[in-house]
Order: sequence, then C-alpha cells, then structure tokens
Amino acid sequence: MKTLTDQLAQYASYHRDKRNIATHFVGIPMIVLALAIWLSRPQWPIAAWPLGASPALVLFGCATLYYIVLDRALGLAMAVVSAACLVIGAQLALASTAVWAGSGAALFIVGWVFQFVGHAAFEHRKPAFVDDVIGLVIGPLFVLAEILFGFGWRSSLRDSIERKASALRDAQHERHQPI
Repeated sequence: MKTLTDQLAQYASYHRDKRNIATHFVGIPMIVLALAIWLSRPQWPIAAWPLGASPALVLFGCATLYYIVLDRALGLAMAVVSAACLVIGAQLALASTAVWAGSGAALFIVGWVFQFVGHAAFEHRKPAFVDDVIGLVIGPLFVLAEILFGFGWRSSLRDSIERKASALRDAQHERHQPI
C-alpha cells in the first residue's frame, strides 16, 4: 500500500498551479457534501445513534478508515469533516425529495465545474483520477492537508510531498516530450 506521502505527492503532481488548487478548495468540499446528501437516503434508524445507517455512513466510514490507516492525525481530522458532512446530509435527507435531490445536484454540478475549470484554465492537465481512480478518495484528504499546511502543520511532510510531487511531474513531463 502506498504511504500518505506517496498518495498526496501523486495527487499533488497533477495540481501544481495555485489557482487550480484554489478551485479544488471550493469544488471538492461541494462534491463531498453532495455525496453525503445523496447517499443519506435511505436511512435506517440505529437505537441511541444521532444518525441512522445509510449508504453515506458506509462510504464515509470506509474512506475515513483508509485515511486513518494512511495517517492517524490527518485521518482523525478528516473524520471530523466527514461527521459534519454526514450530519448535514442526514438533515437534508429528511427534507422533501426536491430539496434533498436538488441540493445534492446543485452542489455536485457546481463542484465539478470548479474542478474542470481549474484543470482546463490553469493546470492545462487532466484530473488525477483519470489516471488513477484513487484520486477521487485522495482529493478530499489533499484539500484538508493543504489547509493544515497553510497553518504550518507538519512542514516536513509538506516539504517531502512537494519534492516528490515535483519529481513525479518532471518524470511525467519527460515521458510526454516528442522524440
């Protein structure tokens, strides 16, 4: 299994332009919240739990376990973010079908517009998940890590990711040069 540094560096190699990263700070949370909303139906009550069981709980639970395996501290931070998304999703799942589906659809569509605009306008490169579907899972972790790095969290990890991402990007660029 790839390490946290490997996963984040691979993802970061597709995200070198700061403007593209900024679009991801908006788009990825919107997409994640949309999934929490859409997958919060159906809900099955669990005694003494504030949330019912749902496909969203399963998806977010599995993703959070993976994040914790990669890195305990970052995984636990993502668990807090996931819990907030699950609470919002569960609340919207109780609303009318129009509100539930419409809010999920609006967030999902606008979120992906941000993603694709960032890649087309600024990065001039396809999204990471096109080459490796795990990028869909790593994207939210990347955004959270970038936010935490901005506050000075684990600068040695950030530096290691940056070095590896630059090397990966250089290697990818060399492979695509005409002979």
